[in-house]
Amino acid sequence: MELEAARRAVLAAVRGTCAADLPRLLHWMRNTNDFDELVVSNDDVVLKNIAEDLRNHLPIEAMFNSEHQAIQKIHQHPLPMIHVDAFLYDDDFVDSLCEEGKMSRSYCTECGSYKTASLEFISHSFSLMELKFLYQHVLPDLTGKVVVDVGSRLGAVLFAGYLYSSASQLYGVEMNADFCQLQEMMITKYQFIDRIKVVHADICTQASLLQKADVVVMNNVFEYFLDRQEQARAWEFIACNVRKRGSLLVTVPSLKESLSKLQTDIQLSQWVEEMQLNYDVYMEKDVDREALEQIHLYKIL
Repeated sequence: MELEAARRAVLAAVRGTCAADLPRLLHWMRNTNDFDELVVSNDDVVLKNIAEDLRNHLPIEAMFNSEHQAIQKIHQHPLPMIHVDAFLYDDDFVDSLCEEGKMSRSYCTECGSYKTASLEFISHSFSLMELKFLYQHVLPDLTGKVVVDVGSRLGAVLFAGYLYSSASQLYGVEMNADFCQLQEMMITKYQFIDRIKVVHADICTQASLLQKADVVVMNNVFEYFLDRQEQARAWEFIACNVRKRGSLLVTVPSLKESLSKLQTDIQLSQWVEEMQLNYDVYMEKDVDREALEQIHLYKIL
């Protein structure tokens, strides 16, 4: 049954319900979990299994000691901040960790008192919700296309791209050897080797790869890992080499926000056109609209 026919059938069933039972039916439809199995695909299960495997190889904060600069920047943040990898830990998982005393959502502003404030969370990975939104609603059909994830970290963008898209090749460029090793482990275990390749390198050495990319993904990629001068250099390199007309650039946060504190010669209006996204198209429960609105899509001019 096609979508329009299914929609008409559902509406007909609702309208055919006797008036006395209609309020209870509508309440059930709004609150039931009976539809969950219809929206949880096998690909979702595979991604959740990968996340579980990765959790078993990482400390709870999902950061390695080799990430010196990122750890230092988090510690220097004006307000207490904690790194919670969104691919590994959804809100329900975080709640369970808080209940077990392994994590907290708040901190004491005055030691020994009941005066508390919410911790600021930061993630360097997309959540499952964001990955599905990216591949199912933001990006077009990727058949035969090349995707490059700059700063691939745990490989979430690569694994989701393998499962949710028909991209011919998915490249992850990652400077940290520890994360490259983790990605390779998952690629081998889940037999993704035919379409995924991880490159252990600084993105500024990968001009040819960027030049052939049809889609480039950059999620919180430089701010916590490079000083401002290095960030500016990296963005200049990206702007110089991501030039294939009509190719797409996905960023979190927006380019304007990322570049606002840096001194660069990048003229956004001459490089990209931002594409408007429909953030209401994502139909699953418990949607974090604020997180989706951080995703920006640009077309290269």
